[in-house]
Amino acid sequence: MHQLVEATRAIQQYFDAHPAAGLGFVEAEARMAELREIVRALGYHYYVLDAPLVADVEYDQLFRTLQVLEERFPAFISADSPTKRVGGAPLDRFEKVPHEAPMLSLSNAFDEDEVRAWYDRCGRALESTLGERPQFAVTAELKIDGLAVSLRYEQGKLEIAATRGDGEVGENITRNVQTIHDIPLRLGGEHSQSEIIPDRLEVRGEIYMRKSDFEQLNEQLLAAGDKSFANPRNGAAGSLRQLDSTITATRPLRFFGYSMGGGTGSLPDTQSQVLSWFRSLGIPTNPHAHRFEDIDSVVAFCQRWTAHRDAEEGPFALDYEIDGVVLKVDEISYQELLGARANAPRWAVAFKFPAREATTTLLDIICNVGRTGVIKPEAVLAPVEIGGVTVSQATLHNEDYIVSRDIRIGDTVLVKRAGDVIPQVLRPIPEARSGNEQEWQMQRTCPACSTPLVRLEGEADWYCINIECPAQFIRLLEHYASRSAMDIEGLGAQLAVQLVESGLVAHLSDLYNLSMNDLIVLEGFAEKKAANLLLGIEASRHRPLSRLVFGLGIRHVGKDAAERLVAANSSLAKLKAATVEQLAEIDGIGPITAQSVVDWFAVERNTDLVHLLEQGGVNTNRLPGEAPTPTLKEGSSEVMGKTFVLTGTLPTLSRSEAALRIKQKGGKVTGSVSKKTDFVVAGENPGSKLEKAGALGIAVLDEEALLRILKDTE
Repeated sequence: MHQLVEATRAIQQYFDAHPAAGLGFVEAEARMAELREIVRALGYHYYVLDAPLVADVEYDQLFRTLQVLEERFPAFISADSPTKRVGGAPLDRFEKVPHEAPMLSLSNAFDEDEVRAWYDRCGRALESTLGERPQFAVTAELKIDGLAVSLRYEQGKLEIAATRGDGEVGENITRNVQTIHDIPLRLGGEHSQSEIIPDRLEVRGEIYMRKSDFEQLNEQLLAAGDKSFANPRNGAAGSLRQLDSTITATRPLRFFGYSMGGGTGSLPDTQSQVLSWFRSLGIPTNPHAHRFEDIDSVVAFCQRWTAHRDAEEGPFALDYEIDGVVLKVDEISYQELLGARANAPRWAVAFKFPAREATTTLLDIICNVGRTGVIKPEAVLAPVEIGGVTVSQATLHNEDYIVSRDIRIGDTVLVKRAGDVIPQVLRPIPEARSGNEQEWQMQRTCPACSTPLVRLEGEADWYCINIECPAQFIRLLEHYASRSAMDIEGLGAQLAVQLVESGLVAHLSDLYNLSMNDLIVLEGFAEKKAANLLLGIEASRHRPLSRLVFGLGIRHVGKDAAERLVAANSSLAKLKAATVEQLAEIDGIGPITAQSVVDWFAVERNTDLVHLLEQGGVNTNRLPGEAPTPTLKEGSSEVMGKTFVLTGTLPTLSRSEAALRIKQKGGKVTGSVSKKTDFVVAGENPGSKLEKAGALGIAVLDEEALLRILKDTE
């Protein structure tokens, strides 16, 4: 690694002293070969290991120098040059490519019994061939929800890439695959050891799209007036099968290798060794693959991933879709003995997660009013079971979502449910239409108060602007009392409805006038329940100011924005007096949020509410713990401006407490590790974030070390 950095610096210095345009043929050929190797190795560290060795601008300069040399000396252009990733002229069609060995499908197992039955079948088949039943290991790999491809390397260079097709013949997608930075154009990783690179190797794997990249891509497509993709798998497939490879080059595609389709030379003996060997060749593999010696451990692995497939943080959090676990007999010689049936190998099986998608009938589309007045269309469905839960309602996001997908009342629709996330209608199935389906139109008045709706410029949503709209207020009350806001224990969705419909609470300030006599007459209330609610309301009077600002439900003001606003304004009165320009200067507060805050305080009813809350004893001043970052002592800059990531369970601090202390000292807290992260604070069971920190060379702190550097800034 050090040698690569040294070589990078040396060639940078060379080209600083010798402009590319002035090189002769002999010198150009040598320098181009050297430059290709350096750019390729730097790209491997950046795109595959996510651990860049040089600044982006340095890499870009070297890349551009290589482009200039190739333009000047086309005779020396290499087919595997990193510059080939930009794509080429559009194709008329994809050529057909026969696979050297069939790309078979996998048999499925849907529960523990079927996994054990597969393992037993393999054992009995091996016993009948070998004369005794061997103990055999199993490699378990996450089943990535993407597009299977075959990559054929000759003398270490990528020659042909093909889709799976029908298993026997695929489509030639070489030009598109060359644009994917995860996939090496030449094998070798960060070093090109000729002895480990076979003369011929076929790598099989999965091209996929990260969920975060998929969301950004859809936003870009919709902004450009183009059709969006239904899910990351469709996004990956649609991006890969472009006749114009320059389009593919703009799409955020990724790759995991998972098996060999054939090769020459000394090849690995086991599947687990194949994955390790791939990594040494510069081929990315999924980090969650494990080799197990017994079937009980295999089953436990499948069960863990079934339970945590939708985890948003911790060791099971993933930024890509998986739909199961692939199990393979680890010993390749045993795989060869077991062979295959007509369309599936006997030595592998796919354990499939319970379905999260299903088709059902869309009976109606109704509109609900959110706490900020946003109108959200909702699908009323014929009840359908998805992943063990009966679903009868699902989100349809907004008017544009429905219209762009031509979703109609009466359609057969595909519905998705992921964990505790609200089910959503993905798309209709036009082939199932009878002709009786009805096109839907967005209503133009509020379903709760009949006020005309408004659609703001540049936004996809319609809004009810009546601040006395009863539906808005019920949701605002629920939000105000939520744990992240004023944390009024016992005041949830059901009680919010009850308090509003009974007439006891028509404004947020009315909460602070409630008495035991008011509550005790409500259905379901006894003296103890009423007393507990009143205690919760009393405690909310003393919450930090940022909690109150968040709880007021100002559009575009989330929890983080509320904390930033309060750090810069010592009271609600000062926040009210601030101008758009002053608020927009606060780090992390953009002009849209700033304008939204000013607009909120410009409404008389809102300023009246603030006055009534103050009269009710609610804290409207910044508490000491919310104060702006103190001036650090000279030389003490370990926290100010630095980015922290928290992972695992700390001994004494909760994550929210640790994050608050870091923010108070001028640090930032983010949810994922990247090259911009300065410190990772790790507790018990830290998971993949700690592994990524190690790969990127990021400093790791325990709680004691964190508290020490926080104290040093005082």
